[in-house]
Amino acid sequence: MLAQASPWHAHALQRTAAGLAEPLSVPARMEWTTRPGQGPGADVLGPDLRGRRLLELGCGPGHNAAYLATRYGAQVTGIDLVGLQVRRARSHYGRLNNLTFVAGHALHYLQASDEQFDAVYSVFGAIGLVAPELLLPAIAQRLKPGRTLAFSVPHPQRGGLRPATDDRPRRDYVTLPDRTRLPIARWDFDADRWERHIGRAGLWFTSAQEFHDARHGRWPTTLLITARKR
Repeated sequence: MLAQASPWHAHALQRTAAGLAEPLSVPARMEWTTRPGQGPGADVLGPDLRGRRLLELGCGPGHNAAYLATRYGAQVTGIDLVGLQVRRARSHYGRLNNLTFVAGHALHYLQASDEQFDAVYSVFGAIGLVAPELLLPAIAQRLKPGRTLAFSVPHPQRGGLRPATDDRPRRDYVTLPDRTRLPIARWDFDADRWERHIGRAGLWFTSAQEFHDARHGRWPTTLLITARKR
């Protein structure tokens, strides 16, 4: 019921109604930003991903997970709140080896799992949409020592916004394929506030990069954060 009540379910429902999901070719690179081909690739997750266990929080249609499983032979688990998205991901890439898609809440999955991962990542996924004081410590519990957390979120200054001045979420919107806008809560932090939350979770903040997309004006559109397990 939680997933079906979410704007993300409405978004996936419209995408699914537009046509059946068919098998797709595996993407040529990993994407972190709103502009394909911009910024780093999978190297953000570590120098050698061959055979590593990776977890994606908010996998959507599964493009990045499919790339990592195919290019590196990594064992990738992608989790998404919306079952329709998981069905799309399986339709696109379910034929591939080393790849598992799971429907569920990212926080609940992490809390219930005893698995250890070599990298955890999120590309406009669960991080920023789930309370960071809960989600980041849960990630830290599932990440192997010395391994990487990497996530991209909408830049807190996109469109001329001001970053959050406290730890509360603020109102944002999801734009559906039919251009309807539905409200969501988002933790819209700048790099400094993310660094504080990452440190409290027992992780070591390692970098922050911002990216622009000229199609969306002069403001930065994507913030990419990396951290490591101590």
